[in-house]
Amino acid sequence: MALASLAALLLVVAALMLASSATRAQGAESVRQAVLSAAMQCCAVEGSYPSTLEHLEEHYGLSVNHNDYVILYEAFASNVAPTVTVVPR
Repeated sequence: MALASLAALLLVVAALMLASSATRAQGAESVRQAVLSAAMQCCAVEGSYPSTLEHLEEHYGLSVNHNDYVILYEAFASNVAPTVTVVPR
């Protein structure tokens, strides 16, 4: 009986951890899409992609929780869309 209860508890904990991981990955993808959308809006308005993430935060209302996500924003050239990688902390 105790062994079955322990096994059930372990299954519940594993399921919660898996759900938490999936939620964090979804959040990271949502942040990535928001950054890319703001970059495209900037390109449409200014004629070039921004060179920094800070430009999007200052001028295009992008708000990112830097405590929860690490964002790698790589701008190669002003006429090429940036590469954006978001990693949950």
